[in-house]
Amino acid sequence: MGVGSLGLDDDAGLQARCRGARILVGVCGGISAYKSATVVSRLAQWGAEVTVAMTPGATRFVSALTFQALSGRPVYTSPWEHVESQDPQHIALASRADAALVAPCTMDAMARLATGRADDVVTLILSAVDRARTPVLLAPAMNSVMWAQPATQRNRATLAADGFAFVGPDSGWQACRHVGEGRMAEPEAILAKLGELLAGRATA
Repeated sequence: MGVGSLGLDDDAGLQARCRGARILVGVCGGISAYKSATVVSRLAQWGAEVTVAMTPGATRFVSALTFQALSGRPVYTSPWEHVESQDPQHIALASRADAALVAPCTMDAMARLATGRADDVVTLILSAVDRARTPVLLAPAMNSVMWAQPATQRNRATLAADGFAFVGPDSGWQACRHVGEGRMAEPEAILAKLGELLAGRATA
């Protein structure tokens, strides 16, 4: 689905909630990372300040240069690459964010977040986010069998109890040629949910 066909251009409230918001987008290694490019593009068009962080696997599907061009900001791909002047860098990024989104959030990423891992730049930044102040939205994306695994469902329950919000996954055609639950939510659903979280934060 292209940027022009999202059907959200007339939602003035959603655009207003996103305008000026500082949003961290974490991209993990899945084919649905191409949908995240649409999300980042639309947020930037609406006037949000979007900062993208990518796992090593994510860069194999979509280049960091793509997200840099769409966001107009540096893209973080390694905990060891010092892009900003703030030190420590991941603390500054986490504390500045009004909201965070992980899309796609893979099975591995869910497991890492659920167990407190912080050994890639996405989970490292998220480990420093105060979820009592800053909402974190996860958009799971994986094969239907992977989504149905007991470990994945346990991790989902843990993450929900820890205060993470979820959008999707949807049911439908998957890149693995399966049809079932696990497909990443479409960009318009992700943007709508993100807008809800930003609105809730503004009125809290």
